Amino acid sequence: MKGLQLIIEGNYGQFRKSETNNNPLSHDFITKTALIGLIGAVLGKERNEMRSLFPQLSEDLLYGIKVLNPVKKESWGFTMHKAKTLSDMAPKYMELLKLPKFQVAIALYNTRESTKNLFDEFIKSLKNSESKYTPILGLHNCPAKLTFLSEGEFSDEKIDEFKTKYIVSTKHKINIKETEQFRIGFERIPTFQNDDFWNLPDKYIDIIYPSEDHEITVMGKYYEYSDGDKLWLI
Repeated sequence: MKGLQLIIEGNYGQFRKSETNNNPLSHDFITKTALIGLIGAVLGKERNEMRSLFPQLSEDLLYGIKVLNPVKKESWGFTMHKAKTLSDMAPKYMELLKLPKFQVAIALYNTRESTKNLFDEFIKSLKNSESKYTPILGLHNCPAKLTFLSEGEFSDEKIDEFKTKYIVSTKHKINIKETEQFRIGFERIPTFQNDDFWNLPDKYIDIIYPSEDHEITVMGKYYEYSDGDKLWLI
């Protein structure tokens, strides 16, 4: 499979957990559905165009992610007012990621022509540091900096023991030595958004990730990238 690697980072980010609408909490890293939205911004796709692209790219692209910076969260509060009366309302709170930085791998899983063209256009935009709209980390006041790393190929899926710094499924068997001291994160993330911009509940996946660029030994499914990286893709 054709693939690429890039760095996504910023000062702040917010990838809202759908079950926390009133005082939104954030996933620890950019989800697959948020990444598709970011790709659409780089390519200049309007909301109506993204309606059909979300399910298409959810199916046609695979992604993996490595958490490079420590996951630090801040709770920001603000008060909303009604425009006509300016009456006070209870403060709202939102959880934000501070200094999020991720290495993201993307693979072209389904080579339908329209997806392949979008994938190639995205790679070209990254290489030229071009973006039609400002890419964001979940919120419009959280701009993202994108850095192209490499373009390569992913192998077919394999099953074996491997070492990785990327996210893996909770179905993988993880071997962590007692002497290793670093944070292991657990998340339940969306992987599919339909044409109503709805993350389908049955398409969420439970994952585990090592923080701050640490490596874990895992038994299970993986893909191998051109540079030798072994990682699980969803």
